[in-house]
Amino acid sequence: MDNRRILDRVVATLGVLGLFGVLPFFVAAGLAAPLWAVVLLLAFWLVLLVVAIRQFTRRPWLVLALPFVAAAVWWLTMTLGESVLGWQA
Repeated sequence: MDNRRILDRVVATLGVLGLFGVLPFFVAAGLAAPLWAVVLLLAFWLVLLVVAIRQFTRRPWLVLALPFVAAAVWWLTMTLGESVLGWQA
């Protein structure tokens, strides 16, 4: 295995681990968000996980970006939910 493939696998692995790193935030959203919002957030996280698994060998650098996308969507959802929809902890 050449160095490029090793780097690609390390990058993709970090991306998948990053997705699991943001999962507690999605689960803890239930402290402030209603059940329907938590279900939608967890469904979105699952879609990102499926994308990460499917793109693991084809586009490893995309997989690395997915935890940042997940964190941004979670933050935006919680912020807008609090300010616009009145969600409170």
